[in-house]
Amino acid sequence: MRDIVFTRKSAWIPNVIREDGELKLMLGAGADANHGPRTFTFSIREAHLAVIREDLARHLLLWSAVLPLCDAAGTRGRLDENAAVALLDPILLSPPADVDALFQRIRWDRGRLVAHGADIDLLERGQVCAAMRAATETANGKRAQEYHADRRRAERGAVLGPLDAAILKYTGQYLHGATVPRRTPDAVAPALLPEVMRVIATAEQACAGMRIGRDPRRGKRATDKRDWNRMATTVDAAVLRAYPELADDAVRTVSFLLCSEAADRSRSTTMDDDEEVARDRAEFGESARKTTLSFTDDKGVERKWILDSPRTATAEFWEFVGDRSAADNEVFTIEDEEMGEGIQLHFYADSIARITTVHEGRGGSDPQYRVEYSLVDGIGGYRNLVSAFVRGGCAALEQYGSWMSDAAELELERARRRRDAG
Repeated sequence: MRDIVFTRKSAWIPNVIREDGELKLMLGAGADANHGPRTFTFSIREAHLAVIREDLARHLLLWSAVLPLCDAAGTRGRLDENAAVALLDPILLSPPADVDALFQRIRWDRGRLVAHGADIDLLERGQVCAAMRAATETANGKRAQEYHADRRRAERGAVLGPLDAAILKYTGQYLHGATVPRRTPDAVAPALLPEVMRVIATAEQACAGMRIGRDPRRGKRATDKRDWNRMATTVDAAVLRAYPELADDAVRTVSFLLCSEAADRSRSTTMDDDEEVARDRAEFGESARKTTLSFTDDKGVERKWILDSPRTATAEFWEFVGDRSAADNEVFTIEDEEMGEGIQLHFYADSIARITTVHEGRGGSDPQYRVEYSLVDGIGGYRNLVSAFVRGGCAALEQYGSWMSDAAELELERARRRRDAG
């Protein structure tokens, strides 16, 4: 039979129970293999209960010291009750100086104490008893998260000034640098918000007019990494010129914010709104475009496009790529059967082949084709080539790169470019 002898307002602070006539401390920590909470107990004496009742600070210090033992038990293991019991007298019944010395030798959960109001400066100096004088039963989880974030930054040598911290809080990345950034002005102290907004305005001016296009090779919502890196580099340089004292974390979070917003704008537009397609319409008009095209992937899936379709051929093709592209499906073809020509995009090799019919097959003989290869510079290069083919066929591709009839020659050109880039 189990009866609760003592509990505090917070359900997570360990309770004292009486089980089969024996006093025990009971606490929840960790999770089992099914992700349910684990509960641990170990024996205490009446003298320990008296201190736990009267001294919140000692109660919390004991909890902080026992939690690592619970973590060590994992999802199935037993709590090392001997180790837990061995902590009782030194933490609950010893003078403060001895408690401080003990915490220099054992593992303990700093974040738990910080969440319950511990003085962080005193904790860092090893004065754990003094640090807990202002302890509270109510936990502030965000305070503990900020503490852990500051420690992680300190471990890699990053030091934040007030403006740096304010910028990270504005973007919602103070606690977790991998969090998708967002604008949260309410998280910034009013005195610092105007300066934060000036930093953001500097970044916005630097990348005005820049965009991050989509990269259908990596899925329907993927964006162009080169565009992203180009915008991030531009923003970082502008912010550092205007605010050279800013920490790297603060500069990066600003560029991350603006790049994320630009990428979201790109994802929210349809393929027909692509600026490249709009330029083609203005420059060449619909009359110069293909009338019927066939799109296929490396799995043999086909999609047809005709001039009367509500969407442009380029938009329809890139939608097809976004739907079908995968690690094992990286070759896509656009074919104009009527004109006897087509292009084949090799995403895995950053190359393209243009194929034209030299002689139609007659009397059961196979047709003869001319195949020429060229290297492609990123998704932007692919977009240019697809648009050019759609508006003018293989002849319109002449101006884009060097075309080689020998695949071996293509590999030599690739090797040469790698040497030049290195």
